[in-house]
Amino acid sequence: MKTFKSINQIQQRYNGIIFLLLFLMAPSISNPILAQTNKDKPNVVLIYADDLGYGDVGCYGATKVKTPNIDKLATDGLLFKNGYATSATCTPSRYSLLTGQYAWRREDTGIATGDASLIIDPANKSIADVFKSANYKTAVLGKWHLGLGNSPGPNWNHYISPGPLELGFDYSFIIPATLDRVPTVFVKDHHVLDLDLKDSMLVSYTNPVGNEPTGKDNPEKLKMMYSHGHDQTIVNGISRIGYMTGGNAALWKDEELAPIFINETRKFISENQGNPFFIYFPSSDIHVPRSPNKMFVGKSGLGARGDAILQLDWTVGQIVHILDSLKLSDNTLIVLSSDNGPVVDDGYEDKAVEMLNGHKPSGEFRGGKYSKFEAGTRVPFIVKWPRKVKAGTQSSAMISQVDLFATMAQLFQQKLETQDAPDSFPLLTTLTGKNKVGRDHIIVHNQGLAIIKGDWKYIAPSSGKPYLKNTNIETGNSVEPQLYNIKQDAGEQVNLASKHPEMVESLKSLLNQIEHHPNSRTSKIN
Repeated sequence: MKTFKSINQIQQRYNGIIFLLLFLMAPSISNPILAQTNKDKPNVVLIYADDLGYGDVGCYGATKVKTPNIDKLATDGLLFKNGYATSATCTPSRYSLLTGQYAWRREDTGIATGDASLIIDPANKSIADVFKSANYKTAVLGKWHLGLGNSPGPNWNHYISPGPLELGFDYSFIIPATLDRVPTVFVKDHHVLDLDLKDSMLVSYTNPVGNEPTGKDNPEKLKMMYSHGHDQTIVNGISRIGYMTGGNAALWKDEELAPIFINETRKFISENQGNPFFIYFPSSDIHVPRSPNKMFVGKSGLGARGDAILQLDWTVGQIVHILDSLKLSDNTLIVLSSDNGPVVDDGYEDKAVEMLNGHKPSGEFRGGKYSKFEAGTRVPFIVKWPRKVKAGTQSSAMISQVDLFATMAQLFQQKLETQDAPDSFPLLTTLTGKNKVGRDHIIVHNQGLAIIKGDWKYIAPSSGKPYLKNTNIETGNSVEPQLYNIKQDAGEQVNLASKHPEMVESLKSLLNQIEHHPNSRTSKIN
């Protein structure tokens, strides 16, 4: 009898061990140990505006346009005064943000056409992969503009791969390029949404396709006239860059984009609220053509560009409201920034210049989109995370969007290999405001490089034009070296290169070291 009891006890213990092992191996949603670990991880929402200037929002000094939702992010969190995009145009900034590598290290990271192939190598780790490794659900919802498919580009009528799903995202609902470039369709995961294969799509950036009207030949069909370029295929009464025919059932309307992306965001968060999630939300506002929803038309007093700012602000408010309604805000890290600085007239006659009404999109800085001057890359950069970030704080620390990759890896205590995010620095204590010291230097790019260290900014000589063709948009290009004390001269009006040759040489040397070393994070550069 004693022997039977002993065997029975052994069997019970064995069964208990097996049950525990099976329990621990179950999916995390039903596993209280892993679920508790996941519960402690912050949800992360990265809101990436398009062409939003330093002076375009109230918390950075705007007075002519109201941005209460963006301002509240700053009131509830941390505002960086020295936050930077890596480039003064969209594709390279997005590339750097997602890869942790300066886009200028490659030759194929200029402004992508709408039919470009994927410019990010799926063999390399992306910022979404960092979250996947931490057991997150991941989504990209918005403007992509990094190419899709293999060279020479996607076949829009079939399975489109590689794309975001091959870069660590579980769900992808995107527009392929920009609002002013065809194809004007949604791509959901690997397919064009609502495409009727009996009306197959064809897209070209070299020659006209089909018999679709163009802005150049049919200006009478336009509801918004182009000012330069943007005179090819007409979609929704607006002529775009590039030629497109077919796919009529799949075409989107500009006015409906913001509500559609918010609905997708609401759906993704609701379905994944039991898991930690990462959302990369690259908004298409306030890029041209500016044709916002009727909720905002005429409401800003600043014309279509001002109305688009209101739409962006509404979008931010809606995302926060979704998080609040599901009681997720307390442990959600929200980062808001912009891919580059502002541009007012960017190819359409939308009266954006005439209706500025004293509004200064660049704030106190010189330049804007397409420029190596400060307004080209110094952009709004706001962080809200109630559990970790003190509300109503500001920081003068320098931080770049390229650093978000390594910073998120640091958050999850993930080791980065040398080839991973080579130009990204782990700045978690800076991002959360615990440390007022950020990067030692900032590198920015547009048709050449510039470097900022301390109070000084050096712009390397370049042979490019000082203004974009047919515009008054400054590029920052000059055959002469440029040196500015941006603390004393935020508007970069006085070139001090001839007065401080030693500073020019010091910054030139530092820039040269970084430019010629493939990894600025691990190298000993000084």
